[in-house]
Amino acid sequence: MTRNLQRKTGQLPSGSPAEAAASIGDDATVVVSGFGRAGYPKAVPLALAESSRDLSLTLISGGSVGDEIDTALVEAGAIARRFPYQATASARAAVNDGTIAFHDRHISKLGDEVLLGHFGDPDVAIVEAVAVGEDWFIPTTSIGHTLSYVRSAKKLIVELNHAQPLSLAALHDVYERELPPNREPIPIDGPGDRIGAAKISFDPGKLDFVVETDRPDKPYQFRAPNDVDRDIAANLAGFLETEIEVNPLYESDVNLQFGVGSLGNALMASFKSFDFGERTVSYFGEVIQDGLLDMIDEDSLASASAASLALSADGQKRLFEDIDRYAKSVIVRNADISNSPTLIDRFGVIGVNSALEVDIFGNANSTHLGGRHMINGIGGSGDFSRNSTLAVIALSSTAKDGAISRIVPAVPHVDHTEHDLSVIVTEQGVADLRGLSPRERAAALIENCAHPDYRDALREYLTQATADGGHIPLDTETAFDWTG
Repeated sequence: MTRNLQRKTGQLPSGSPAEAAASIGDDATVVVSGFGRAGYPKAVPLALAESSRDLSLTLISGGSVGDEIDTALVEAGAIARRFPYQATASARAAVNDGTIAFHDRHISKLGDEVLLGHFGDPDVAIVEAVAVGEDWFIPTTSIGHTLSYVRSAKKLIVELNHAQPLSLAALHDVYERELPPNREPIPIDGPGDRIGAAKISFDPGKLDFVVETDRPDKPYQFRAPNDVDRDIAANLAGFLETEIEVNPLYESDVNLQFGVGSLGNALMASFKSFDFGERTVSYFGEVIQDGLLDMIDEDSLASASAASLALSADGQKRLFEDIDRYAKSVIVRNADISNSPTLIDRFGVIGVNSALEVDIFGNANSTHLGGRHMINGIGGSGDFSRNSTLAVIALSSTAKDGAISRIVPAVPHVDHTEHDLSVIVTEQGVADLRGLSPRERAAALIENCAHPDYRDALREYLTQATADGGHIPLDTETAFDWTG
C-alpha cells in the first residue's frame, strides 16, 4: 500500500508554521486532529502560542492532545473554550478556575455534533498527515474525528510530519457516513473487517497551507504494573473465565475493550496468557496500547480496532519497525465507528473501564474529584459503559496509600449510572450487580470490593440509611462525608 506512496504530490500551497498561524483569526473556532495524544498538529499550535497576539480561540479535538496544544496554548492564554477532553495539568487548572470554558462530551456523537454546528461553525481544521495531495491526505497515528472536522471547517491546514512513517497508511480504515436521517447501516460484520480507505479527501479549495514538520508524538509513559494492578487483573480474569464458559454469548467470539491508561494497559497485557479456548478474541475500542501489541505477539488476539495508537516509546518502536506484520491485525478507524453504540452492541463487547470512585449502588464518577474538580473528561467510557453487553468498572479499592476509600456511600458526581454498569472489580474481589436490588448491590460491593479498613464504616452507613426506608437507602446528612 505504501510502496509507491509519496509524501507530497501536486502543486500545494506551502508555508511556515508562523505563516499558517497568522492566517487564523484571533477568535477562530479551530478543530484539530488527534486522539489519545497521538496524531495531533504540533508546529502551528506552537507558533500560535509563541505569537504576541491576544487570542481567544475555541479549540475542539477528538480526544486528548499533547503539550503543544494543551500546555503551550493554554499557558499563552490563547484558548477561551475547549471541547471535549483534555489531559494536561495546565489545561486542567484553567478549566477548574474558569479561565477556559470546558464542555465534556461523549466521543461517539462528537463528530456529528461538530458537523451540525453544535459548537459553532469551525473556521479552520489543522490536521497531521504522513502524505498529502491536492485533494487528499493520509492521517498519522490517529484518525479520531478528523474526517468530520475536515468536512465542517471553512479552510484546512495540513502539517506534513516527516517523523511519522508513511507505512502508517497500511493501518487506516476511514469510512464516511451520511448524517441522520439518511444514515446507512455500518457494513461491518466483525471487529477485524475493513470497509474504508487510508485517505481522507477534501475540497481542494479549502487547502490553505501545507506545513512540513519533523516532530514525533510524545510517547505514553505507562507505569509498571504493581501488586494492586495484578490483583485486579487476576480477579477480572477469574470472573471472565467463568462468564465466557456459562454465557452462550461468548461461545465462539469474545470482543474486548479496555480504557486508556496504565491500569487499562496492565489489564490488556495480563490477558496475553489468558486461556480463551478455541474462541476468536478481538479488541474493539478507542485506543490501541502496548498491552494489545503483547496480545498480538502472543497470537492471542485476532484483531485490534481503534481510533488511535496510544503507545509508549517501546510500543511505537515495535509497531513502526514491524508495521506490515501488525497491519494484518491492527485497524485504525474514525471515532464514530470505533465508538459506535450500534457496533458495540452488535459485537457483544465486554467493556472494561475505570473510575475515580464507585458508590455502593453502582454509580460511577470518572471525571470530577470531590464532585467539583475536573480531571480529564468522560472520553469514550460512556459509550462503552452504556452499550457494552457486559460493562465492567475496574479500580483499586483505595487511593492515596489507603487514606481514601474509592467505594463510597454516594458519588458526588455521576458519569455512569447504576443502570449502565454490570460488574465492579477491585483488588479485593468482584461484585456482579446484575439482577440485584439496590440493597443487594450495596451489600455485594461492600463485602466484595471495598477495602477491609472501610467495610465496617460502610456497613454502619448502610444500616443507618436503611432505617429510614426507601428503595435506595440514602442518608442525605452523611452520604457525602466521604467526598475528598
